Amino acid sequence: MHLSNVTWRKATRSTNNGGDCVEVASAPGVVAIRDSKNPGGGVVLVSRREARALSERIKSA
Repeated sequence: MHLSNVTWRKATRSTNNGGDCVEVASAPGVVAIRDSKNPGGGVVLVSRREARALSERIKSA
């Protein structure tokens, strides 16, 4: 899957101190997740359902 045209945004739960920086992007049928400190590194693709479930778990932590 090509992700060159997606818009990455920093997750709202990421901190500004350079430690916990996660970026997410919406792509057709999936949500892409990456480490903002290593944008050329690996990307995790999850379904929208899985992304919602992950977001809810993070919010409840």
